[in-house]
Formats: sequence, structure tokens, C-alpha cells
Amino acid sequence: MRERIWTPLPLLLPWLLLPPPLWGGPPDGPHPGREPEPGPLQPFDLLYASGVDAYYSGDYELAVRDLEAALRSHERLREIRARCARHCTARRPLAPPGAGPGAELPFFRALLERARCYRSCQSQRLGGPASRHRASEDVRSDFQRRVPYNYLQRAYIKLNQLEKAVEAAHTFFMANPEHMEMQQNIENYRMMAGVEALQLVDREARPHLESYSAAVKHYETDDFELAIKYFEQALREYFNEDMECRALCEGPQRFEEYEYLGYKAGLYEAIADHYMQVLVCQHECVRELATRPGRLSPIENFLPLHYDYLQFAYYRVGEYVKALECAKAYLLVHPDDEDVQDNVDYYESLLDDSTDPASIEAREDLMMFVKRHKLESELIKSAAEGLGFSYTEPNYWIRYGGRQDENQVPSGVNVEGAEVHGLSTGKKASPKSDRDLREGGPLLYDNITFVYNSEQLNGTQRVLLDNVLSEEQCRELHSVASGIMLVGDGYRGKTSPHTPNEKFEGATVLKALKFGYEGRVPLKSARLFYDISEKARKIVESYFMLNSTLYFSYTHMVCRTALSGQQDRRNDLSHPIHADNCLLDPEANECWKQPPAYTFRDYSALLYMNDDFEGGEFIFTEMDAKTVTASIKPKCGRMISFSSGGENPHGVKAVTKGQRCAVALWFTLDPLYRELERIQADEVIAILDREQQGKHELNINPKDEL
Repeated sequence: MRERIWTPLPLLLPWLLLPPPLWGGPPDGPHPGREPEPGPLQPFDLLYASGVDAYYSGDYELAVRDLEAALRSHERLREIRARCARHCTARRPLAPPGAGPGAELPFFRALLERARCYRSCQSQRLGGPASRHRASEDVRSDFQRRVPYNYLQRAYIKLNQLEKAVEAAHTFFMANPEHMEMQQNIENYRMMAGVEALQLVDREARPHLESYSAAVKHYETDDFELAIKYFEQALREYFNEDMECRALCEGPQRFEEYEYLGYKAGLYEAIADHYMQVLVCQHECVRELATRPGRLSPIENFLPLHYDYLQFAYYRVGEYVKALECAKAYLLVHPDDEDVQDNVDYYESLLDDSTDPASIEAREDLMMFVKRHKLESELIKSAAEGLGFSYTEPNYWIRYGGRQDENQVPSGVNVEGAEVHGLSTGKKASPKSDRDLREGGPLLYDNITFVYNSEQLNGTQRVLLDNVLSEEQCRELHSVASGIMLVGDGYRGKTSPHTPNEKFEGATVLKALKFGYEGRVPLKSARLFYDISEKARKIVESYFMLNSTLYFSYTHMVCRTALSGQQDRRNDLSHPIHADNCLLDPEANECWKQPPAYTFRDYSALLYMNDDFEGGEFIFTEMDAKTVTASIKPKCGRMISFSSGGENPHGVKAVTKGQRCAVALWFTLDPLYRELERIQADEVIAILDREQQGKHELNINPKDEL
């Protein structure tokens, strides 16, 4: 149990009692142009599951109906949660406690009334308890990644509704730019529809980002009046979306680490822990709103850039007071920006004599936003120390030269010098290894055939070998696979974690040994899985001439099976382009070595078991996830191994017929990240060896000992 720390209630009050923002949200009514469906709102996760089931059963009309209904339900749920949060914040304000015995009770009463208001509001608008709409993490992740649109585009194709297929495909692609073939897929759809100039529509487009992009385009063509219109619109939409983002952070929290014994310190600590999680989530809405779907890097300095553009645009149309307000607003975030400081002086010199420059203040919207942001930062830092959790404040306003144009001082002088874009705070590009990169060491085993090295594979730290397994071993492994594999193993039971056109199955070494020990599969075959993975580890360690021990990080026998009836006009990948120890960002041409990537992985290997299938080639690409540098056709006993970083982006082409099976292995040089199941498997092997030795000793003829 976590050590209890007394957390005084006043620590919470600066945030709990923050005034609502001055800018208004959208009216509390139906979404414009779309009436809510009658009756209780159907849970989006159930509709999604029904749509996916219908898709796999070939009922594409039902699939479209339920998937579209799931998307509408998901959006409506977000709207209801955000509106109820705004409504109850306004209707049930919190007041600081007074002094004396029981003085804090009015505060808690107001807090409970707000919670009751929120629950009542949600139940009324949802047509039932909000608990019906709590989806699993996997389903929420699918909606965040826009996976339903991938099913929709394929269902629409089956129904010959090509324009809707293009729309769904483009919406999916915008959040999944690593899908190397998706752009070609979209172009194929458009050509099939006979409308090559069809306008691509992102159904999940974020209004403030769309308005911002339009504003920048008008600005770059010197159409400053339209630029102002769209920048101001983008700001209104930004602040509205910020309110929604913050409201959606106020979800249920779990307190499994606390034992409530009824005394006040435990209560305060639990409340503080809950609100700090919510507050950190709300504080980081700044990054969320500055990040385009499918991108790892936010637009740097995003919110302040609006005011930087606006100050010059207002100057160009002769509105000097507004130009001064925007320039001063920008300086709230970047007070040391000398260019904007010069602009402020210049704008002040242009004001009428009747206007006092000191009376012109920074824009109130950004002033209030920055004030709240700073208060939140101070509170989180204080709470982190008091509650014992780690928090590093990102630099949300990082900038590399300001806005993306050459307009600086209103004197008309252009600024020379390139600007750097595409970097992001808090992210590290995959660093160069500090160890010597060598290769060409001995292969250790007879009959193994060297095929290609790194140079021949057009990359770094790559090797291709044949005959690592014999034909007999491949058949034995393939046979045992059918007895131990589970659908979605390693991916929380997802049947098709990478593509809806294939079934994914997997099994670990420990599971194989347990099945062998229980007699469910031949123990000899289960042990072969263990032995050949150890053989692969030794080969990789030797060939790349590593000076330290290579440990298993994860070992997985995997099979990918093409689903019949779903291979027509298929252009997706069996496994999208990725790197094994960093987050590949093709747009920035970087690989960010940070969680949730498995940053501790150092080398990877794939040992293939068969070749009686179509497609399924392993490919290396450049960091753009598009340019293929090497393509490898799997076959029995073939092994590809490579270093796990951003130098080796890779993926698997679609398996269009049959089943492709392999043993996937990831290794680490850090013993702290050794695979736990591998350690347990080692113990099982030791037990089996002792039992075998015991049986051998029992069978010894005493005369033979002489």
C-alpha cells in the first residue's frame, strides 16, 4: 500500500475554484445539421462489435449501418459529457471553506451537488445510466486510431458505394499515415468511381486545425482580411475544443491502492490523487489540440502563433489597436522575442494622440488562458512533491523562429534565415548507439547459409541467413503451432490487430512448454520451440559481435492467415511499417525513442517456418515508411535479423492466400528487461532435465557402475 501523506484541502482549492473561461462554448443544443436519434443512446462499443461481426459474416449492409451508428454514438457521447460538465460547473459553483468546526462541509456539499448534477445530466441525455457507455481500453484505442473507418471503407466497396469508400479511407489514412499503401488505395477508389478530382473529406477533421490551415494559406497570399477572419475563427474553435478536452478529462478514476479506514487524511489523499490526474490531463490539452491526427509531433508554438500571425495581419489592414493587442498577447508567452517587442513599439507610434498606449492590454482570451496555465503548472509541481509522483513540465510553447513567413517588423524589411520545424518537446529521436556496430562474426552452427549482409540489404545492422531450421523441424513446429496458438495472443485477444483481412494467432515459449508438460502437445515439439529460439539468440549475438550478453525480451510464435473473400483489390499491409524500439514518425523523418515504444529492445529476428502461402514478404523501408529498401520472401529455415532502432523500419506485405508462420524474437542488452516468461521457461526446462536425469539414474544397472 502507498505510504499515506497528509494532503491539506487548500492544495486543491486553487484549481477546484478556478473561474470558468471568459470565452463561451457552443450552445447547449443538438449538433448543427444532425438531430439526435430518438430513444436511449446505444453504447458505441456494442454497435462497433456488432458492425465488425457483420463485416466478417459478409453482411456488409448491416456492417455499414452498425459501424456508422457506432461513430455517431461515440461522437454524441463526447458531446453529452462535455456539455454536462459545462452545465454543472456553471450551475454548481464551488466556494472555499470558511473557518471553524465543520467549515469545510459547505465545500464538500457543493462538490457532491456538482457530482449529482453531472450524473443526472448524463443519465437524462443518454437515456440511461452512464455506466452503460464505459468501453474497454482496446475499443477506445480503436476509435482514437479511427479503425472503424477501415472496416467502413471495405464494406462500402463491397456495396459499390465508392465515394463513401474514398471518404472513409481518407479519414482512416489521416490518422494512420504509416500505412504505406493506403494513399494508393484511395487513388484506386477514386479512379474506379470515375471522379479523379473528387474532394477528399476527413470526417473527423478538427475545426480549429482546418481553420488555422486556411488562415495560413490566405496569409501567405497576402489576403490579410480573409486571414484575419480564419485566424479569429480558429481561435474561437480552439477555445471551444479546449473546453471539451478538459471536460472529457473528468472521467472516473480508480483508487485500488487505498484502504478507506474512515479518517480524514485518507479522504484528502484520495481526492488529491484523483484531481491531480484530472488536472494533468487538462493541462496537457495544449499538446493534444496542437497535434494533427496520426502525427507524433505537435505544431510547435501552436496557440501563440495565431497571435503572431494576427498582429501583422491587423497591421496590414490598418487596425493598429488590434495589432498591438495581439503583439502584447504573444509577448505573454515569449516576453524575450525582440522582433515582436520592436513591433509593439512601432504599433504604439502609429496610434492616435488621443489613445494612451499603456491602456492597450494584451488580448483577454490569451491572457486568461496563460494565467490559468501558469496556475495549473504551479499547482501540479507542488502536488507532485506532496503526493510523491513524478511530473516533468513540457515546454508547450517551444518555437524555432516564430511564424512561417518572412514578415517581421512592419517597416517592410524581410527577415533572412531559415526556420526549423518538425521537432517536438519532450521527444527524443532514436539516438545513435554508443556501442561499436560490427557484423560478420561466426554463425556457430554447421549447414547455416549466409545470404546477405547489411550492405547487400541496403541498410545497417542487417543479416539474412538460410537453413537455420531443417525441413523436418519446420514441419514439427508448424504442427505444434496448431495445438498451442490462440487468436489475438499478445494483442489482448484481437482477432485482427493489424488488418481486418487476416487472422492473427500467437503463442509463447512458456505456453508451449506447459502444454507439452500436460501432454496436450508432444513435449519434444514444445521443447524444439525453446531450443531453436535459443539457437537464434546465439547466432545473433555472435554474428553482430556483441561484447555483452544478449537477453530475450520477447519470444512469440505467430501465424497470419488470409481471410477468404476479403482479398479483392487489397492494398493494405499485413503489419504496418514500424520500428521495434521507437515510435516511427514518417512525416518528421524521425523515430522517437520514448514510451509506449519498447525502448529497451536492441536486436530483432524472425525465423520463418513455411512458404506455402501467397504474399507476406518482409520489407525494410526508409524512415518515410514508403521507400522500400529490401524485400525478403519467407521460406522454411530462413532468418532475418537486424538492430531494433529507427535505422531499420520494417513491415509485412499482405498475406493474400494461406497461412504464414514464424518465430518472432526480440532481444535486449539490458538484463533488467529480460523476458519474465523466458526465465520461467528456463525453470521448466531445468525441471524437465532433472526429471529426465532421475529417470535415467533409475534405469541404471548396478553392475554397469563398476
